[in-house]
Amino acid sequence: MTTSGDFLTTTETVLNDHRVVERYGVVRGIAVRSRGAIGLLGAKLQQFFGGDITILRDLCEQTRSEAFSDAIDHARSMGANALVGVQYDATEIMPGVSEVICYGTAMRVVKQKEPAA
Repeated sequence: MTTSGDFLTTTETVLNDHRVVERYGVVRGIAVRSRGAIGLLGAKLQQFFGGDITILRDLCEQTRSEAFSDAIDHARSMGANALVGVQYDATEIMPGVSEVICYGTAMRVVKQKEPAA
């Protein structure tokens, strides 16, 4: 589980230490990216020499991060303070252009009080 300020995110389907106040349903964030000609040339050079293709790795990470952030913004706009069951999916729309979608269930949750010791 990740906490960003007052917002929780998790790939789990249940927040055991929280009570669900309201479920808002599925939210998503979508990012579509491509690498420019210079970036593709750099990636081809890295591919030629082998090893980690950092140009494409960085592009993938930026795209996932943007989709994740958009999903959180979508959830917040509905009144949620948690995004549960977070998942990603990616599709190549056309050669060199990829879409990444991040989705989950938006919820308003409150932390359950811990039992007295």
